[in-house]
Amino acid sequence: MSKKSNVLLIYTGGTIGMIKDFETGALKAFDFDDLLKHVPELKLLEHHIDTYSFEKPMDSSNMNPKHFRLIAEVIEENYKKYDGFVVLHGSDTMSYSASALSFMLENLAKPVILTGSQLPIGDLRTDAKENLITAIQLAGLKQNNKMVITEVGLYFEYKLYRGNRSSKVNSEHFKAFDSPNYPPLVISGINLKVNYPLLKKSKVKKDLIVHKTLEDNILVLKLFPGINEQTIQQVLSIKTLKGIVLETYGTGNASNEDWFINILAQTIKRGIPIVNITQCNGGGVSMGKYETSTRLKEIGVISGKDLTTEAAVTKMMYLLPQNLMPKVFKTIFETSLRGEME
Repeated sequence: MSKKSNVLLIYTGGTIGMIKDFETGALKAFDFDDLLKHVPELKLLEHHIDTYSFEKPMDSSNMNPKHFRLIAEVIEENYKKYDGFVVLHGSDTMSYSASALSFMLENLAKPVILTGSQLPIGDLRTDAKENLITAIQLAGLKQNNKMVITEVGLYFEYKLYRGNRSSKVNSEHFKAFDSPNYPPLVISGINLKVNYPLLKKSKVKKDLIVHKTLEDNILVLKLFPGINEQTIQQVLSIKTLKGIVLETYGTGNASNEDWFINILAQTIKRGIPIVNITQCNGGGVSMGKYETSTRLKEIGVISGKDLTTEAAVTKMMYLLPQNLMPKVFKTIFETSLRGEME
């Protein structure tokens, strides 16, 4: 059986798709139809590669749910034609897009690998070529004529992470990403070392469902010593607010002063869910472990367990449009849907 796969390369923008203009020194996007001119090594890959580029490639700092939907729609329209997909994306918000796509693409049975780079593809010391070549290999990887990866992943600097477990942790190093609460799915060395027990099992017999409606009237509120009643009251009284991701201390701890608890309780009574996640780089929330988180649990704050901020935000975007009853919303949010939490 042939190991050759058909892979669609989707370029959204970002540093990886830039080359330096030798006259001005400025970075500019290049035509992805000319990809082989810049990365001739792609000719050595056994997979067939087609390319698709956003009409206006964008800096990932401008990424929003409308663009998540555009990426998802390109995958949906080409789902039956290709074995795998590689999404080239700016690194700043790549983990948000990877997390969002993981929730939007229900019953995904093919690889969707996001990657990018810290240096442009035309730079002498670029990390773009390795990231791109290995991401394409992973998107086309087969075993017994079946795709090995069947989920949304993020590949950077020799490691494939589960997309909704990843976070950008460094703005300068080539090792820009990490997955603090879940090991890498694949490590690239002389060979690709696949950690098969960690891979998400696909529901091959079910059709792909693409969820295109996302709610962006949400807020991430990071606590700090000294945050005051007036500020929180003002922010949480926004009329259009639909959900809150609360970044607390340690294992989910926050002030247990009456004014703080009362504001949160009133907000929850207005039908606005509040999800508790930790500010720490690793670990998760365990409400009730300390007295300073017990009252949060009592008033109905939802446990985000070991979710990253990126996964908590996009999971809320995904669930809010479904108009679930508060108890059902809480139950589903605290349940792993795409391998995003323990």
